[in-house]
This record gives sequence, structure tokens and C-alpha cells, in this order.
Amino acid sequence: MKRTIFFISDHTGITAEAIGRSLLSQFKGLEYETIHMPFIDSLDKARRAAERINQATIESHTQPLVFSTLVDPKLRACLREVGAVIFDFFDDYTHQLEKVLGTASTPVRGRAHGMGNHHVYNARIHAVNFALANDDGAVVRNYASADLILLGVSRSGKTPTCLFLGLQHGILAANYPLTDDDLENGRIPKALQSHTDKLFGLTIDIQQLQRIRQERRPGGRYASLAQCRLEVEEAETMFHRYKIPFLDTTSMSVEEISARVLQQTGLESRMV
Repeated sequence: MKRTIFFISDHTGITAEAIGRSLLSQFKGLEYETIHMPFIDSLDKARRAAERINQATIESHTQPLVFSTLVDPKLRACLREVGAVIFDFFDDYTHQLEKVLGTASTPVRGRAHGMGNHHVYNARIHAVNFALANDDGAVVRNYASADLILLGVSRSGKTPTCLFLGLQHGILAANYPLTDDDLENGRIPKALQSHTDKLFGLTIDIQQLQRIRQERRPGGRYASLAQCRLEVEEAETMFHRYKIPFLDTTSMSVEEISARVLQQTGLESRMV
């Protein structure tokens, strides 16, 4: 039987969805449809959300699952009246934290995403802008300001990783694509030679790289298996020669790639 899943939040809903999907992924074969309800920031909106949940209960003849990150206790109380199974992350953990920390919480909507702290929010925006401005080796003069420079062949995951590191962690991440010329001479590109302490390589399975490139530019040399093999092997040879730490991104999400990059480099998130 297909379940209806609600992700409800008084802000973007990113946290509710991330935690909810992580929990649901542990149940193999579970069929469900999702309904996202962000910005539930008033009693009127909370009541309408409750009505929609109750309607889903009637239509599906089963209790929906509701993952909620509502901060306001009054809004949370409104949800508790519905005929659904509620996973209220704030209600479940805030009281326990207050007890352990010996202090009362001060609920602020959006704080988890930086809006409660303008310094954190500005750091996030600056880092995303930095990633966009320094994508694909477009501007090398800013490398002195970078926390990290990702290095790898085309379509190995450099751009999304840089953007995620900026958005979620405030890391100033640039990236540089290894070209045929770079790989042929086997040396670190000149633009990177004074920043070797910031380099981190990304590699990928050859067949996976070919599939990705075929979707982007099918039929040409760029997407051929031979070219993909040549580039990956020469890139990894360079990483080994110059002792550049690197990571195989083949079966990883951008979230996992980013977490492992931070772990291996020792860089700390600025989103605290």
C-alpha cells in the first residue's frame, strides 16, 4: 500500500525532507508519494495543512507520515490534532536538549539555514558566488583566496561539489578541469603550481564517465570509452605522482563527496 508522506516546515523544508528521506531510505520497497509544504508560518496555514493531511487520510484509508520541523509550539500543536503519524523533530529533541544544557531554547524560524545569523548567511552567499565565478578554470587569479581547488577530468563531479561545499559549508571552492594538454605532459598545470596545498582530485569509473558524457555529447571522441579511459588513467597518475589526495566519486551523492572531501582535507564548515 502506497503511503502519503508530508514534509512540513515553517521555512524551506530542506531539513524535514533530508531527515525524512534518510529515514525512509532504510525501508526497502516502500512505496510512497511526497507532499512538500514549506513556509507554514501562521496558524491559518497550519490549519489548512492539517485539513490537507486529514483529507489524505480519508482518501488513502491509511495514516500519512508527517515529518515536521515547525519551530512555533502553537503550530506544532495544531498538527498534533490530525489523524497521521507525526515525526516532530523539534518537539522530540528540544525538551531533552533544554534539560541537558540547562537552558531554555529561543525558537527562531530559519536559523538552521543561516537567516538567524547574517554573518553565516553572508558567508554562504559569498561562497556560492565564489564557486560560480571560479568554475571550470575560468578565473585562476582568485586561487589565492580559495580554501580548496578541485581537480579532475570533465564530468567527474567538480562543479556540483564546489557549489554544495559553498552552499552548505561556506567553503570557498574553485575547480580546474584537466585538459588533454595537461594530461599529455603529466605535470600540474602552471596556474595551480603555487597552490598545490589546496589541490584535491576527483576521479570516476571509466564506464560511468562514458555514460555521463554520452548523455551530454553523444557519438564523438569526447564520449568514447578509449578517451575516457585515457583521461582517467592519466589523471590518477598525476594525482599519485604529486601526492594529490583524491576520491573516487562513482557511486557517491554530492552530499557524500562533499563530506568526504571535508574529512580528508581537514577543512571545517563555516555554517556554525
